[in-house]
Amino acid sequence: MRVFHLKINGDTVDVAAPEHYTLLEILRYELGLTGSKQGCDKGDCGSCTVQVDGVPMLSCLVLPSTVESKAITTIEGLAVQHRSDGGEGASLLQNAFDAAGALQCGFCQPGMIMSAQALLESNATPNRDDIKQALAGNLCRCTGYTQIYTAVESAAKDGGENGCS
Repeated sequence: MRVFHLKINGDTVDVAAPEHYTLLEILRYELGLTGSKQGCDKGDCGSCTVQVDGVPMLSCLVLPSTVESKAITTIEGLAVQHRSDGGEGASLLQNAFDAAGALQCGFCQPGMIMSAQALLESNATPNRDDIKQALAGNLCRCTGYTQIYTAVESAAKDGGENGCS
């Protein structure tokens, strides 16, 4: 066992876990943050996407020792951040996914949202090609992507300068 010192969703936490655990395993099994989904465990599906210092990363491929000094944001952290910025409820992007019907089973949704959030934080007015590129590492087996792209476009339009805060 090793103690990892992590900054997750604005909180600093010390987590004792086996040294071979991935960031995804720490999030899900040690911290109970089950929003990041455990899909392929080899970096193919994107369902485990989190942000590390604002960059989308596949948490199933990240060793926690490599991100101890970095800010980790999970899907659970988006609403928390939104509320700390003065908003209510879910984030603008989460609400846009809901309004657009951009899910069916919902398994891919957290990873899609985390990748889209990173895009909107770096590009407040993405076009459809930008969105497709940003979500290229996230697979959806149920709905296709049209509503997902529409949701991101809607959040960009409604978010203005702040993307999707």
